[in-house]
Parts: sequence; C-alpha cells; structure tokens
Amino acid sequence: MTALPAHPAPATEIVTRTRVACDGGDGALGHPRVWLSIPEDAGWVDCGYCDKRYILEGTEAAKAAGKAA
Repeated sequence: MTALPAHPAPATEIVTRTRVACDGGDGALGHPRVWLSIPEDAGWVDCGYCDKRYILEGTEAAKAAGKAA
C-alpha cells in the first residue's frame, strides 16, 4: 500500500471504480478530459492537470483520508 502524500489536494472525491475521468469540472474553464486509473495497491490517484485526488472507496487510503464510506 502506498500512503497518501503529505500535501493536501485542492479537491478530493471518493469513487467506486478504479478508472475515472477528470475534466477539471469548470466547464470551459476546466481542462481536457483525461482518464485516470487508480492502482489498487495505492488506492488513490491525482489528476496531472488540476491535482484533484480520486480515492477508491473502502481502501486504506480512504480510511487515511478520513472519508471512508
């Protein structure tokens, strides 16, 4: 398991799938849609454009983030 980074993410979302899409969320002010894969051993991934953190539900990473659902 890989621990969460010490730096906080500007936004965090708990997800139920290991493959997620991120487009920055601000319509025309967002960024190109990218597909991200969450490594099951880590349980999280950060978007390379906007740094939003996606955390896989039920993982140690979700528990560490204090957002275990």
